[in-house]
Amino acid sequence: MHNRRMFDSSAARVRVSKLWELEGHFGLERGSTPVFLDEIVSDRMQLVAGLQILRDELHFSRRPASSDRESCSADFSLPSVVTTLAYTNCGDRIHQDEIGHYQQVVASRFATISEVGSLKPEAFHPTGGGTDNGATLAHVTWAHVLDDPLRKRVYEGNAQSFVMCAFDLKTHCGRLETDKGLLYGRTSESTWREPRAACGAIVGALAHYDDSNDVHRRLRSNLGDENFRFLAEKGVRTDDGVDITAAVAGAIVSIQGMRDTAQALMHEMDERGVAHLTASMTINRPATRDTILYLARATLFDGELVMQGFGVDAQKYTGKIVSWKGESRLELAYDGVDGAKLPITRESYQVRDSVLPGDIFV
Repeated sequence: MHNRRMFDSSAARVRVSKLWELEGHFGLERGSTPVFLDEIVSDRMQLVAGLQILRDELHFSRRPASSDRESCSADFSLPSVVTTLAYTNCGDRIHQDEIGHYQQVVASRFATISEVGSLKPEAFHPTGGGTDNGATLAHVTWAHVLDDPLRKRVYEGNAQSFVMCAFDLKTHCGRLETDKGLLYGRTSESTWREPRAACGAIVGALAHYDDSNDVHRRLRSNLGDENFRFLAEKGVRTDDGVDITAAVAGAIVSIQGMRDTAQALMHEMDERGVAHLTASMTINRPATRDTILYLARATLFDGELVMQGFGVDAQKYTGKIVSWKGESRLELAYDGVDGAKLPITRESYQVRDSVLPGDIFV
């Protein structure tokens, strides 16, 4: 017999449904603030609406209280959601404050908070972005949310309580405005520095693949051999000739990282796990704040993986340069469909039941 309180999935199910009532706007190069707020934060707010949010380590102190800090423990009998956040991005120093801005706007709302008030996201910096290994990212993020005694208190506290894991998989691509037009795949660290490849790992793998280079092998695996050959030999250009090969490659690496992580979560999470994942790509511009290409989103809960966004077939990508708020921006389409009309897909999986140990503190 399972040593757990029977889970009432109705609260989580309603909130996941409300998330998917919101539109996603993919593939247009936009400012980071509207992408973070209008896409990522707005989705996740649906998952926690009306529930007691538990993410401060002070909430997790043990009762009966023997100190002022332990008196901060949450009332686990209330319907609650425990939140944690993981993100990846390439560690390249080329970013123009995008990481700090992301932590301020997104992580500040969903990441675990230490007892001294600092954010504790699962932060990984694989070369090129995406993820080194989706299964490892899924495992450590889920495993770190709740230790067994805390899991017991949360799960037995209220039948509707659940755990929400948020994942943001990111890559990056440089952008330069030159006398000859826009150039994607290169940028400058400042206005007085010479241009260089960005992301250097992705551009380098496509231009000069080295089989002895672990990062090159991983990126080629993320892209797939057919995509790799197509991008390295032919590439992708807009109708007016702008080379966007590096942007398409970066997009696929990010999306594949999201998909790999989602597949692994099917085996990691138990019946009270809810996951929300996104894939995006930072566009690095010299001397001004980076822009963002929002690429895909997904949820996992109650035996269903739901996804929406761009796919991973390089030959189905097209792009055009459009005017947006007085600037030239890249807009991608996939298989002839623009980012506002990409379909929602659903896939079933078997949910793993949890078996809880006794509380070692009792």
